[in-house]
Amino acid sequence: MLACVTMKMLHHAKCCQCLTIFGSVRALHKDNRRATPQNFSNYESMKQDFKLEIPEYFNFAKDVLDQWTNMEKAGKKPSNPAFWWINGKGEEVRWSFEELGSLSRKFANILSEACSLQRGDRVILILPRVPEWWLANVACLRTGTVLIPGTTQLTQKDILYRLQSSKANCIITNDVLAPAVDAIAPKCENLHSKLIVSENSREGWGNLKEMMKCASDSHTCVKTKHNEIMAMFFTSGTSGYPKMTAHTHSSFGLGLSVNGRFWLDLTPSDVMWNTSDTGWAKSAWSSVFSPWIQGACVFAHHLPRFEPTSVLQTLSKYPITVFCSAATVYRMLVQNDMASYKFKSLKHCVSAGEPITPDVTEKWRNKTGLDIYEGYGQTETVLICGNFKGMKIKPGSMGKPSPAFDVKIVDVNGNVLPPGQEGDIGIQVLPNRPFGLFAHYADDPSKTASTLRGNFYITGDRGYMDEDGYFWFVARSDDIILSSGYRIGPFEVENALNEHPSVAESAVVSSPDPIRGEVVKAFIVLNPDYKSHDQEQLIKEIQEHVKKTTAPYKYPRKVEFIQELPKTISGKTKRNELRKKEWKTI
Repeated sequence: MLACVTMKMLHHAKCCQCLTIFGSVRALHKDNRRATPQNFSNYESMKQDFKLEIPEYFNFAKDVLDQWTNMEKAGKKPSNPAFWWINGKGEEVRWSFEELGSLSRKFANILSEACSLQRGDRVILILPRVPEWWLANVACLRTGTVLIPGTTQLTQKDILYRLQSSKANCIITNDVLAPAVDAIAPKCENLHSKLIVSENSREGWGNLKEMMKCASDSHTCVKTKHNEIMAMFFTSGTSGYPKMTAHTHSSFGLGLSVNGRFWLDLTPSDVMWNTSDTGWAKSAWSSVFSPWIQGACVFAHHLPRFEPTSVLQTLSKYPITVFCSAATVYRMLVQNDMASYKFKSLKHCVSAGEPITPDVTEKWRNKTGLDIYEGYGQTETVLICGNFKGMKIKPGSMGKPSPAFDVKIVDVNGNVLPPGQEGDIGIQVLPNRPFGLFAHYADDPSKTASTLRGNFYITGDRGYMDEDGYFWFVARSDDIILSSGYRIGPFEVENALNEHPSVAESAVVSSPDPIRGEVVKAFIVLNPDYKSHDQEQLIKEIQEHVKKTTAPYKYPRKVEFIQELPKTISGKTKRNELRKKEWKTI
């Protein structure tokens, strides 16, 4: 059985497991800022040529990482590391693929032996950006245990919910969260193993640093079927309780080749820095699978808290070639004086997780000379749509469908809508289900079934496709505002608001109105320089600005200035919370 991601991707075969060598390899520090694709000619050829056959058995650790180790030993890949970690204290860790393999096998033995975990057992991993987080990812792959990542910002109540709903058998965390785990552990009947990443010992916990010192690095990787569950990710919970989204060894392990090869356009010479929190699927996307599929270096900076100047300094000091971050991060970066920073190695910037506004992309381009290539996907998928190198970028657009999916705009009956008409963003799953889609919501078959409409998986997002085949995000389905017969998506209004100099952040929701049924209401966080301005006058200015920037019927008839927006742990605005506040008295 052969799995191949066209000519330049990994080849998996029972008799000859190997990774192909990329035709051209750039020097690690070479300054090459062109937007010319490295791994494909153009969008049309990318879509046409992409093919993937799924093998019966597949394991990312064995069939990808260990094969890069072989290439490394044979001198057939550049000498840059597989993993490069720094923190704000001057500490630095670099691992080759061989070292990553040896350390992860030690970790795998700890899971199998000291923790007595069996294939299919569930492991919750709650760690910040420390090297052990990456080792845990690979160790779970090697043992066939199911990884369930969580952010370190989880509260005791959050952790309890995740332990109970996942029926996790093991938890790995640090000494900051260990007391919270101990307080709730008696309520978690399936939890029998606890590992702590700490310099200090703790009663009832295995100290991972000490255990790694004496663990053997001899371990045989479990032979996993491609459709076995590999990991489960809790969604961000923007509406209702977080769901457990289950992915298989192939859905991410092979599926994210689309991200790595095409959207990120990585080669073994690249150094990739993704700033996503370790608790979310975006870290699996761009901090594990996508770069390592391509043999690129994963760069990580353990920032205790986000500081724009630290990010800018890091991009200047280290040979980072590809940078991935959320729109909010880019927005904060461009508000700084960037004249003194020189990004000599940086040549490709991408963004995902939330829509990025045209004003941010323009400012970033003016300051760096680089475009931001926005991508769109979900915890449930690999890249759905994206802006790819060589394509014309339409500011505000999500780009065109990735090779992984047949993406359409559909109506309430699952019929495909023509260009220009708004509907639900759907992925065709019948007659052939695409490999880059999640398996199911764990223990929730009704919720899984609810995502299907006719031949399509419904993303829950609204959008439209233009005449050129570009997709445009409108809103989450439950964010749509219906006012005087008009359907208004918050994103376009927020775009207009954010272009006003007084606005630092904004969120738009529906608000009850006796005449129109509901109207647009904007919650605005002001930039510091405007907080002393006359608020009534400022509201009028902002409203007039929106009327001139977008269709007048979309302007916010109600405006409220607030200190901060409510957000999920992943940083996404909780519009549902603001909406409930508006409608609670009705």
